[in-house]
Amino acid sequence: MHNKPRYQKRHSREERLTAIVWLCHPCHKHIHRLYSERELADDFATLDALKEDAEISAFVTWLATKPAGFKPKSSGRKRR
Repeated sequence: MHNKPRYQKRHSREERLTAIVWLCHPCHKHIHRLYSERELADDFATLDALKEDAEISAFVTWLATKPAGFKPKSSGRKRR
């Protein structure tokens, strides 16, 4: 979404190229299972916004109880 005019107007080029959130693979997959690219760009452009989401927060809390290297099984279906 970084190259879409809608987001180029909202954020500088530097912001669009450097605003990166590092996530583990299971969290990354879970977030994309929940939300579309557009929803993420519009509503979850910061780490704080991601942390405030109840479903993402619940998943992170659950994943934190698992041993290192744990890989959750995927249902393969998007929620929306």
